[in-house]
Amino acid sequence: MTPSQELKRLRQRAIRQLVASRPVGSQRELVDALVEQGFDVTQATVSRDITELGLLKAPRGNGSANGHAYVAREDVAAPLPAASDERLRRILTDVPVTVGRSGLILVLTGTPGTASVVAQAIDESTLHEQEGTLAGDNTLLVLFADEPRLERWLERFRALQDSLAVTATSPY
Repeated sequence: MTPSQELKRLRQRAIRQLVASRPVGSQRELVDALVEQGFDVTQATVSRDITELGLLKAPRGNGSANGHAYVAREDVAAPLPAASDERLRRILTDVPVTVGRSGLILVLTGTPGTASVVAQAIDESTLHEQEGTLAGDNTLLVLFADEPRLERWLERFRALQDSLAVTATSPY
């Protein structure tokens, strides 16, 4: 292991310990805490570390930015499928969404001003095949690493949309 690899390993271990021991709500807070521990880091380095460690922002504790703090993915309980898709279902009931495709990117189009709401609902849902979402005003890009993931995601998304159409036309 090279000295830079060893330093990275130690830095990432320190990051895991920091987010496990106290609420850290921003990259800046993390940079400051690492500098206090003797690490010479930039925000860009910490950002890469956060991505590599798979840290998420979740509601947690007081004193963190907007009541959210970084947590390790394994420390977040898996959402229940029915509960986590409910918000997406409600939004899709109100926002008609069309789906297009360009390579490994799905292009979802809704009404003006709705893309970020749809993106957040997707991110919070049980749809986890995507690499990420990127929202504009009425257009949302859903990014995929490979064809099988895109196909599985699209099948589940369309099933959600289809279940809404059945519910909307049902007399019960």
